[in-house]
Amino acid sequence: MLSIRSLKTYFRTPQGVVRAVDGIDLFIDPGEVVGVVGESGCGKSVMALSILRLLPSPPAFFAGGDIFFKDKDLLKVTSDEIRRIRGNQISMIFQEPMSALNPVYTVGNQLMEIFLNHRNMGRREALKSSIDMLARVGVPAPERRVREYPYQLSGGMRQRVMIAMALSCRPALLIADEPTTALDVSIQAQILELMIELKEEFGMAILLITHDLGVVAEITQRVAVMYTGRVMEETSTLELFEEPLHPYTRGLMASIPRADLSFEEDTLSEIEGTVPSLLELPAGCHFEPRCPVSLDVCKHKAPLLEEVRPGHRVACWRMTNG
Repeated sequence: MLSIRSLKTYFRTPQGVVRAVDGIDLFIDPGEVVGVVGESGCGKSVMALSILRLLPSPPAFFAGGDIFFKDKDLLKVTSDEIRRIRGNQISMIFQEPMSALNPVYTVGNQLMEIFLNHRNMGRREALKSSIDMLARVGVPAPERRVREYPYQLSGGMRQRVMIAMALSCRPALLIADEPTTALDVSIQAQILELMIELKEEFGMAILLITHDLGVVAEITQRVAVMYTGRVMEETSTLELFEEPLHPYTRGLMASIPRADLSFEEDTLSEIEGTVPSLLELPAGCHFEPRCPVSLDVCKHKAPLLEEVRPGHRVACWRMTNG
């Protein structure tokens, strides 16, 4: 359904060119849930915004690669075509439900706009569809909520409204960018459960962007691990948690608190060093300065993302050299 090939999304700044996404390869099949994980600033959100061409240009520009959605290159379609695809075929739940909704319009107005613009409905029909959609995502008293403003809703209710907006046109692909950020644990569980229920009902694929490995383990089937704008490892969720191969992935896994250890035993591991500046990335593997098992070749030549086992791709010289 979606195929991202060698995507490079850069930003021009007074200090130089920032290589936010630096040659990503990723695919999503129909009905699949794929997670993209990594530290803050690794390019996850920039990749998501690149798919829908929502980045301001300038300073953003595409330095290479392509994004195919159902055989259409999204980087080459016209502005009118990409507007028709947004919301209709690909929808996005943005970060921070507290600020993603417009504070000066009612929830109903913001939902109705989607039905009016994308489904060519009249206002009465759009209002009814908005109420129905709020009920579908579990918002209590939807007839009352459509007349309320975002500040009158809790964080969990606002996130449900965002999901309702994203699913109003029954898209084939839903991009969920940190959908549970700033929500407490019980609300997070409800939102994730809701997303899976609606995925099954609508038959859509989900691209889940998060830094929370617990969320990834809960609902994804396949995972891509990103670092400084590149995919370091990509495989099934089960295999990633059972046997991560890339040193960066292993470091992330080792940093997760474990419930089976006592307080005295439970010492969190950390990845040595700091994330390099996107203005001055290493010439070879981006993770090499922090890697505990790096080779000489890692310093001057970047490894390709290659399949080392069936369905398991890794960008690491140790893996590809056997």
